[in-house]
Amino acid sequence: MLALAEADALPHFKLDLDRLGAAADLVIATIRSNYPDGNVPFHARWRHFVVAGEDRWAAIAQTAAWADAASRARSEFDLAIVSVLLDAGAGPDWRYHDASSGQRIGRSEGLALASLEMFAGGVFSARSTAPLRADAERLAALDVADLRRGLQVGEANPLVGLEGRAELLRRLGAHIAAHADVFGRHDGPRPGGLFDHLTAAAAGGTIAAPEILRAVLRQLGPIWPSRLTLGGVPLGDCWRHPALVTDDATSGLVPLHKLSQWLSYSLIEPMQRAGLTVTAIDGLTGLAEYRNGGLFVDAGVLVFRDAADASRAHAVDSTLVVEWRALTVALLDRLAGVVRVQLGLDAEAFPLAKLLEGGTWAAGRRLAFERRPDGSPPVKVVSDGTVF
Repeated sequence: MLALAEADALPHFKLDLDRLGAAADLVIATIRSNYPDGNVPFHARWRHFVVAGEDRWAAIAQTAAWADAASRARSEFDLAIVSVLLDAGAGPDWRYHDASSGQRIGRSEGLALASLEMFAGGVFSARSTAPLRADAERLAALDVADLRRGLQVGEANPLVGLEGRAELLRRLGAHIAAHADVFGRHDGPRPGGLFDHLTAAAAGGTIAAPEILRAVLRQLGPIWPSRLTLGGVPLGDCWRHPALVTDDATSGLVPLHKLSQWLSYSLIEPMQRAGLTVTAIDGLTGLAEYRNGGLFVDAGVLVFRDAADASRAHAVDSTLVVEWRALTVALLDRLAGVVRVQLGLDAEAFPLAKLLEGGTWAAGRRLAFERRPDGSPPVKVVSDGTVF
């Protein structure tokens, strides 16, 4: 897709690589402002549980009576998986009222705090004496009203794709219950059982990050709405673009898997806390979501071929959105090279997981609020709550 863009052969976006340096400068300034000591953490769900310097999950975890490191890891897998699956775009109007700080917080940060509060309150647990878990039977029975209460959704506080989120969690519960051999090795079937599955696959306590993604795609892939299939397998966050032509069954297919990849990034730290070594962290791609993608549009690296497209709403499977998201992934790699040179770091010291956090996500968010009062992305996407 990037090669086609460089040849000016795509229908929706023009590419201006002369603007990439300015985008890199903004990202580097953002990194230095947010992390002046240079200690950038991974882009993961855990960052959104920190409010005004207070790590909400760490405070909860410190007071819990864990049987061992694995029990905490299972709980953290439960939380990360459920929270990430709830984190498709919220839309511009929704806000979560955080009782602790009194703030009204929107978008991904608000969804994170809402999901953490629900998790800590035992909303996803089938055991009244053990709230810090998610159980297959409870997830499978979750209804829209459960999420409406927890996410504080109402007529004056609408959330995009509420029904889609509830259905996704129900599918998660049903799938896990049907695959207790994977998700119930040391406990009742739960998302956290994926920790035991990955631990069993870790040779000598070491596992590569792409293997985490492979397990997430294989073991959780069936929960996604079946839009496209190949060989009877639902492909999830994978779409078609007519400009990509091959001579086999993958012709036109663009695999992105944004939520699955972000989830994979978010599972690294629980595994590390449990004593495992995770290698090849830069083996995952950047994320095809609207903050990273918005950075390239707002910075002028990507330009609408038809300026009117900026004001139109586009379906998530439209060629324009697929093109934008694919170019986002490719351009993140290009941008990473520029940023690393200027920081004097290599891919091992500064993987994409740090670039995204440091980084491109925050810079994209900053530009969005500078250009639009509601901080909305420059590409308007119609979301069903299951993509991004």
